[in-house]
This record gives sequence, C-alpha cells and structure tokens, in this order.
Amino acid sequence: MTISDILDFNRGFVARKEYEQFRTDRFPDKKMVILTCMDTRLLELLPRAMNLRNGDVKIIKTAGAIVSHPFGSIMRSIMVAVYELGAQEILVVGHHDCGMTGLSCGRILEKARARGISDDVLETLKNSGIDLHRWLVGFDHVKDGVVRSVGVIKQHPLLPGDVVVYGMLIDPGTGQLELVVDGSEKRQT
Repeated sequence: MTISDILDFNRGFVARKEYEQFRTDRFPDKKMVILTCMDTRLLELLPRAMNLRNGDVKIIKTAGAIVSHPFGSIMRSIMVAVYELGAQEILVVGHHDCGMTGLSCGRILEKARARGISDDVLETLKNSGIDLHRWLVGFDHVKDGVVRSVGVIKQHPLLPGDVVVYGMLIDPGTGQLELVVDGSEKRQT
C-alpha cells in the first residue's frame, strides 16, 4: 500500500460519507484515557476486547506502553486528557509477547549504523548528555513495564488525587485482560 493508495481510498470514503458512523465530539464518553502499545495486533483487538466504541476513550499509543519521562509527550497527553477533556481514569495496557521485552539498545544502534547513522552522530549525542542506553530501554517482563508506567503516572505532581490509574495486560491473541495494578485505592497527594 502506498500513500497514493491511501489518498485514493480516502476520496471514496469521504464521497460515500462513510465517516458519518464515526461522528463524535472530542470528549471521551467514558471519561477514560488508555495508554497502550503501538503493536499492530492491538489496533482492533483492544477496543473490541474492552467493549469500546469510537468516542468512548482517548487512546495514546507508544512502544511498550512505556512512560519514559514524567514530563515527556506521553505525560503531556495524559494531562491534557485529564484537565481539558475530562478523563477521570487512566488505564495502562501492556501486552504479552511485546517487542519491548528485552529490547537491546546495542542491536538498535547497530541497525542505525547499517542504515547510515555515523559514529560521529552517536558520539555527538553522547557528548550532548544523551544516554541512548537509558533512552532505548524496554523491560525484562511486560508486567514490570506496566507497573513502572503506572508508578510514573500515579506519582506525577500534576495528577489530581481523584484520578485513578490501573495497569492491565492483554493477550494479543485472544484479547483476554488481566488486572495487574488495581488503581481503585486512593493515592496520597
């Protein structure tokens, strides 16, 4: 599939008014934001396994459902969902068989070099204070990644105390969900 194929399809989609079935506003009906992995197996499976429809929730996708920095773009998106869009619950949903399990920074950097990124660029990044080995990190066990992300979110100084944060795992083959962090306990603020 090419960009031309996508644009050709889109012209027909709009002309046939197929968008009408997806109309909603920007506010999540279920007052929930979900942080999940970008894995292609979850694109349709996760919403169906959770009985979600268009307009029900805000969904944020990132590799491994990882919140790598408390003031990065993922947390900014969560804060916007809470303060501007009325989200009252946050779900971090990781999945079994995740590609971030055992992620090797060294392997990624070798692939980057093979695609033309020079050692000079990597050295410049290092000299600029960027620790690629800390940045390009996953987790040993997917549950640990979910627990860690939930912790970063729950401990954020700008997250109000009445927002609950849950951690879940989904099986990318069956859609079965497992609660691994019960957010119903109130946080200390």
